[in-house]
Amino acid sequence: MQLKFTPSARTQFLEGITYIKQDNPGAARHFRQRVEDVLRRLIAFPGADKVIREFQDLPFREIVVPPYRFFYQIKKDFIWIVAVWHSAQRVDLPDSGRTK
Repeated sequence: MQLKFTPSARTQFLEGITYIKQDNPGAARHFRQRVEDVLRRLIAFPGADKVIREFQDLPFREIVVPPYRFFYQIKKDFIWIVAVWHSAQRVDLPDSGRTK
């Protein structure tokens, strides 16, 4: 299994790190390390995380690295991170258009 970010999810992730870094560079490094650890676990156990509560009928799942939610979809041999949102954000339907 390989893990990839859609372009929009990558942008969201990097914006989150930049936001954290503005106030606390050490916290930004720690957050990024936590994300890397959690994503390695996701690669080892794909699909073991929960269905997105707001979109239970869709093929997306989520993994949480507080305070961010990583939404993903498994397609063939890839885990696609399709969105990265702060847990305080209003949730809109993830865009899976780049994962086809």
